[in-house]
Amino acid sequence: MTILFKSILHNIGVALVGFALAYLGSMVDSIFGFPAFTSPIATAAGWFLVAAGFLLRVWATFHFYEHNMRVISLEPQSALITSGPYRFSRNPLYLGGNVFIFFGAALILGSPTAVLATAVHLPLMDRFIRWEEEQLERRFGQEWQSYKTRVRRWL
Repeated sequence: MTILFKSILHNIGVALVGFALAYLGSMVDSIFGFPAFTSPIATAAGWFLVAAGFLLRVWATFHFYEHNMRVISLEPQSALITSGPYRFSRNPLYLGGNVFIFFGAALILGSPTAVLATAVHLPLMDRFIRWEEEQLERRFGQEWQSYKTRVRRWL
């Protein structure tokens, strides 16, 4: 299986999770009587975010697989990737999935609850990212420090 194909397959699952969470949000909206918002602009923005997030994640995942690393790992990584999308964001996987895909899916389904849930979970993700960064700093030392001063956490 090629690295690109593997990267695409991995991220189809992330997009499905984003839409499942947005669907759950719309179910909560129905239970509590929150009206869905619909507009061609919101829907178009949602599809744009989902597509951009998916492509960003595929690009980032490709770089992980290219370095023979696992995308999901609780152990410190074996290499510090600073190329590809990692030149612009230290966390393109989270940016593409937890921000772009999740918000995009919420906009497409017009779910106020899904939009709110996505916004509320971002500070939790940021805390998790800080924990990961502590691991990277212990593992890569000065190389991490140099990278961290050049590249922002999100955008």
